[in-house]
Amino acid sequence: MKRKLIVAVSVVGMMAGLAACGNGDDDKAKADAGPKEITVWVMDGSAPKAWIDAVNAEFSAKHPGVTVKVETQQWKGIQEKVTTALSEDTPPDVLELGNTQTAGYAVTGGLAELTKDKAKLGADAWAKGMLASAEIDGKLYSAPWYAANRVVVYDKKAYAKAGVTPPTTRDEWVAGLEKLKAADPKSQPIYLPGQSWYVLAGFIWDEGGDLAVKDGAKWKGGLATPQAASAVEFYKKLQSFSTAPKDKDEATPQQSTDIVPKGGVSSWIGLGWEAGGAEKALKDAGKEADFGYFPIPGKTADKPGTVFLGGSNLAIAERSKNKDLAKEWLALAAGKDQMTKYAAETKGALLPNQVGANFAPPAGSFAEAMAKAGANGKITPVTPGWANVETEPNPIKDFMTKVLNGTDPAKAGAEADTEIANRINK
Repeated sequence: MKRKLIVAVSVVGMMAGLAACGNGDDDKAKADAGPKEITVWVMDGSAPKAWIDAVNAEFSAKHPGVTVKVETQQWKGIQEKVTTALSEDTPPDVLELGNTQTAGYAVTGGLAELTKDKAKLGADAWAKGMLASAEIDGKLYSAPWYAANRVVVYDKKAYAKAGVTPPTTRDEWVAGLEKLKAADPKSQPIYLPGQSWYVLAGFIWDEGGDLAVKDGAKWKGGLATPQAASAVEFYKKLQSFSTAPKDKDEATPQQSTDIVPKGGVSSWIGLGWEAGGAEKALKDAGKEADFGYFPIPGKTADKPGTVFLGGSNLAIAERSKNKDLAKEWLALAAGKDQMTKYAAETKGALLPNQVGANFAPPAGSFAEAMAKAGANGKITPVTPGWANVETEPNPIKDFMTKVLNGTDPAKAGAEADTEIANRINK
């Protein structure tokens, strides 16, 4: 599915008004009548029709007379639309929210707390890496739904020519890039822009650090640390094999459609929709697309490198008039049976919220590499202020560019940490 998963995805709905029975006993009539409809907003391309139909059919079978209205939303302006909806008297019952933005909606009081409903929702089965984005201070505000992560995409012919096989450690990765450079000096062993900060985040996590950490009641940046310094130095080593700009990210220009299809790129790091976009662009240009995939290597061969898990959570509006029904719908949608069907419908393009629901992708596919890497996934710091850090100019990107251009990591990190603290604590 062509989407950028660092963008918030939302499911929003409206409840139909209830008509009281005409027996004179208003309270009893309202109780007997019960809610007749809950509505779910899904983003364009978010939920396969066959899957959402199956969830709603199962829900309706358990609740005769209660229907689920599904409305498809577009990306443009969705964050403002969700914010407005949560403040209204008739808000959506269930919402799908980006996993890095759930905290922001929760602290404003817009989301219902679900801590007491963990057992009903099947929380014990959820992947810990995804669950982290659904909780704040030990309280549950949503159910993780799906995630995706980046892997290394490589040109099989270039690798074969250089005698390089997919690496399982950082050292093997660098050695392979050196072979690729020697085999074809005119090509880039890896295309890696200077500001691919989600990739750097994984390296920082591998070193035991983080982008920001809690410091008492507030947060502080984590880039002026030995861990971040080691991570960015390794990033700098990788980036030395690339001619990509040091002051741009992977979307400027878009690596998958503006760079890779032109040729001369032996490998790059991207999401599933990017790999698909590059393949289509190559075929449209009459060129062969023969990609292989492997997880970003870790420091040792026993597990792949840590990756950022971008995805979505399913939440319930605090002002929903149908919380009990919404929780039952959520339990079905986020449960193992329906998540297994979801993974199958998306053909492994997205990781379901629990390992037991994983789709068995074809050997050698992007989905196979993503699933292996996703087992070692994390998310950005869970705090409402994190969204402020990601706004441009992004201090993490600036930190990377400064180091790549020769600034000492400690100095650049200290400058970035000051800005991170100012933003994250707002």
